[in-house]
Amino acid sequence: MTIAELCILIACLLPIACAGIAKSKGFGKRRREGGFDNHNPRQWLANLHGWQARANAAQYNSFEALPIFIAGVLIAERLQAPQGRIDALALLFVAMRIGYIAAYLADKASLRSLLWAVALGASIALFFVG
Repeated sequence: MTIAELCILIACLLPIACAGIAKSKGFGKRRREGGFDNHNPRQWLANLHGWQARANAAQYNSFEALPIFIAGVLIAERLQAPQGRIDALALLFVAMRIGYIAAYLADKASLRSLLWAVALGASIALFFVG
């Protein structure tokens, strides 16, 4: 497994981590006391506020960022681009996405947008890395 392929796995786990952060407020509480409602999770998540709501939004955006990144890595490897460049771009993507999530949780909108753009740029660059 290449570093870039490992980065695909990490990127696929980021939305799950965001979901856990969003739901953490309700863990250990009964549903009637505001705890996580596994019978109606989307409605429960839609009613979150503050950093929990932002964690949920980061979850959605993290899923949205996956297709172009995964395709970029796989296409770059299929075209036999230099593996070091592929790995570097994949690591950049993952680092920017982790920073993006942190910025989202901290409500740093401008920084979040910058990190999002750099991650998108890394994904697009994978298509042309050869």
